[in-house]
Amino acid sequence: MTMTSAEREFHRAVAKNCFNRAWAYLDRRHRRADEDREMLHLAHTARYHWSRVGTPTHVAVSDWQVSRIYAALGDAEMSLEFARSSLDLCRRHRLLEYLPTAHEAMARAYAVARDVRAARPHLERARALLATAPIDDEERAVYLAQVAETERWVDRLRPG
Repeated sequence: MTMTSAEREFHRAVAKNCFNRAWAYLDRRHRRADEDREMLHLAHTARYHWSRVGTPTHVAVSDWQVSRIYAALGDAEMSLEFARSSLDLCRRHRLLEYLPTAHEAMARAYAVARDVRAARPHLERARALLATAPIDDEERAVYLAQVAETERWVDRLRPG
């Protein structure tokens, strides 16, 4: 079924709005349970609308965001599911600028699952890929901060 340009624009606008609103919730230090639900619904809504009109990049980034939100909510299984999807899309479509974040998502999901051995290689891969990723210095700094945050989380899980 062919979409009109108005329908495509609607999907894009909703996807962008929901993605940004979900991110605003994720950035909050403290959220109420209803805000957690809203954040999750917004991220899934963005993911759906990008799946209708977005590029593989849009979908991979949306899967990364959904994974990160599930990690923030403590749901390792769902976090891993969306991290794997993001990683798969990045690999399949050679999205070299987002591949490091997909590995960071895998590490974060494994950290939620308290699986340090599985998390560590993804952190190392994320760091290695960031060294050569086709991104600007500002993006690299943001991604490195996310990797460092996840690394601190994994390090706290180590016994002794």
